[in-house]
Amino acid sequence: MAAKHGDSTGFVESAAARLEQELVGLFFANPSEATFTPVFQRFAPRMLRYFELRGCTKAIAEDLTQEVMLAAFRQTTTLQNPAKFRAWIYAVARHKHLMHIRRECHNPEFVEFDELSDSLLAASWDPLSRSVLYESLATLDAVSRRILLLRYLDGLAYHEIAEVMKMPLGTVQWKVFDSKKKLAKWMGEL
Repeated sequence: MAAKHGDSTGFVESAAARLEQELVGLFFANPSEATFTPVFQRFAPRMLRYFELRGCTKAIAEDLTQEVMLAAFRQTTTLQNPAKFRAWIYAVARHKHLMHIRRECHNPEFVEFDELSDSLLAASWDPLSRSVLYESLATLDAVSRRILLLRYLDGLAYHEIAEVMKMPLGTVQWKVFDSKKKLAKWMGEL
């Protein structure tokens, strides 16, 4: 999110981005637990939120977050440019999430329908699943939905989304524009 002159929130975001880059730069200059701790504190809550917003339980989201942060600590040498750390860590998170989904597909858990109690069904009810936002996002294709989540929930810039999704920047920008237009039309029909 670029800072706009005269927009105080843009300057705050810019300062936050500079701090983030400074922390990552310190870690890359001297990889150690001490320099990684502030990076962990900054990115772990975002990774946890990333997984929870994609339907993972709290426990699974925590496990996947740990895997991502461990990979970030161990694999920093694979990243040439520390300025691309943010996009890189989201790409790692996306990969870990896809691997988790693949593992789950191979190990489905079967439950007898009669064994489910009303209290279990009530406890697993997600109020967001019934919301207008959820219904409107469901009208978009999966790629467009992922791009909007990365943009507006995770706060990634267009170029970072392009790196995470491995697609051209222009395609990402077009998909955001087109998706917003489709959502506006859908919301107008309510």
